[in-house]
Amino acid sequence: MSAHGPAVVIGGASGIGASVAALLRDEGNDVVVWDVAQPYDIHCDVRNPEEIERAATATLGTLGVPATVTVTAGIGHSGMLADASADEWDRVMATNARGAWLVMRAFARPMSDGEGGSIVAISSVSARLADRSMGIYCASKAALDMVVRVAAVEWGPRVRVNGVAPGVTDTPMLGPIPRSGPWLAGVRGRTALGRIGGPDDIAETVLAVHGMSWVTGQSILCDGGLSLFSPIDPTGAGTPTS
Repeated sequence: MSAHGPAVVIGGASGIGASVAALLRDEGNDVVVWDVAQPYDIHCDVRNPEEIERAATATLGTLGVPATVTVTAGIGHSGMLADASADEWDRVMATNARGAWLVMRAFARPMSDGEGGSIVAISSVSARLADRSMGIYCASKAALDMVVRVAAVEWGPRVRVNGVAPGVTDTPMLGPIPRSGPWLAGVRGRTALGRIGGPDDIAETVLAVHGMSWVTGQSILCDGGLSLFSPIDPTGAGTPTS
């Protein structure tokens, strides 16, 4: 794959974002990473509009107008809807939906006024699947998917905007969940390709979508086939018992 050009990766210090930044650099692209944790080129908390504006100004001053922007910053959440607090809702939405929109907005006009480019935001299969105990997270990613679709309409034809929707991926967001435990064994059993995704799996898809010149306003599933499986399985096939 040929180089895309100057790139910004939001949340590029770890997980999927770090893999995206590494692959872009391997292709010879200049990359600026925003994050709240090291290693970053520019510190930025996407919940803070003023920090985003400062980070965007600094990026445009050093890197120039990016050809690609990848928004991977996000947080997880687990809790039943009847039990979750309003503050939990606000915290997740502020990062996963509002923060992603603010970052995309910061680069939309410079990219439109320049040579155009591609924006990819990391969504989730949870944007379209009803995950028990993950309602707030699901809602935040569903909101992001609609922001992607509307942005693609408003910012085209100069800027393409897409999402990439991973399934369960082995990143720090999984936290201390045992990688050989029963829950992830169940996920593997429901995944057509028979394993848990890794950051590089998602990063490869992100770079491919950046290069798809006739695709915009889409959320591309990248889940190894996890979302193909219905838990309502009369045969019981594919569902581990331990």
